[in-house]
Amino acid sequence: MKAVIFNEYGGWNKLKYTDFKLPKIDYNEVLIEVKACALNHLDLWVRQGLRGSALKLPHILGNDISGIVKKVDKITNNFKIGDEVVISPGISCGNCQFCLQAKDSYCRSYEIIGALNYHGGYAEYVKVPIQNVLPFNFNLSFEEVASLPLVFLTAWNMLITKGKIKMGETILIYGASSGIGSAAIQIAKMHGLNIISTVGDEKKIQKAKDLGVDEIINHDKDNLREKIKEFTNKQGVDIVFDHIGEKTWENSIKCLKVGGRMVTCGATTGPQGITDIRYIYSKQLSILGSYMASKNELIEVLKFVQLNKLKPVVDTILPLQKAAQAHKLMEERKHFGKIVLTP
Repeated sequence: MKAVIFNEYGGWNKLKYTDFKLPKIDYNEVLIEVKACALNHLDLWVRQGLRGSALKLPHILGNDISGIVKKVDKITNNFKIGDEVVISPGISCGNCQFCLQAKDSYCRSYEIIGALNYHGGYAEYVKVPIQNVLPFNFNLSFEEVASLPLVFLTAWNMLITKGKIKMGETILIYGASSGIGSAAIQIAKMHGLNIISTVGDEKKIQKAKDLGVDEIINHDKDNLREKIKEFTNKQGVDIVFDHIGEKTWENSIKCLKVGGRMVTCGATTGPQGITDIRYIYSKQLSILGSYMASKNELIEVLKFVQLNKLKPVVDTILPLQKAAQAHKLMEERKHFGKIVLTP
């Protein structure tokens, strides 16, 4: 089969389109013919060697996959050849105390497809555990379906499970044009929140408003904290949705109102955040961490997709052999929504 691999850590030019051995499925696994695979920032970090775990190279990236069932093991009969499916990106043991409580991402053996031991979807075929295969029967393209899992399930966990958002609250969501930002905006709007979001390009403002953003801050031009004061009558926001990390950390804490909460899922700009502890206890703030989510939460998200309440935002579709170009595009942050590869 054809696949995009990398043999050493480094820049986007390390990605190579080449022939690769077709995966052989074991017990409880399914072979999927990949129709689309969406990019995530996680792909960039893994390629650069920033994940902290040594990969067995060469490696195939790709966490978000849609496709068609090509082969199942002799015992499994949940799916038949030809079924259209979407892949839940988180793999867990399935039998520990956390997995049995539908808290898959707490599992000690939890990993993400394409990020560690399992090869991902930058290929014509991928094998995955049967429990990670979900059917879809809504009117979306393979490219749109591939743009759903990782960002929507993470945003759902951050806002619903951890953040416990309430109608009428005001939220700051960084990066309206990012995949996870566009997902969070839709979930927050669906639950009746007032949304403040950020962009770095004036051309992206209208797209953000079309998604449901009430107030926009240009993070390259505006003073974020002054704008938050202006938009909230100096009260601050109820909740901050942060996936940026070091660059936004201090502002995120200082933008919160008394009793506010921040939910974080990543550190795109770095892992070290300045924290004045006095702000935390004197304003009685909560800082909540979120790492992916359970398959049950993804199933819940898909229900709202089926009802047309949530919709993936696709910016660019490129053929698999242009994976390096796709990575370069993501690093330049010129897109609005997801970048998708098609074999």
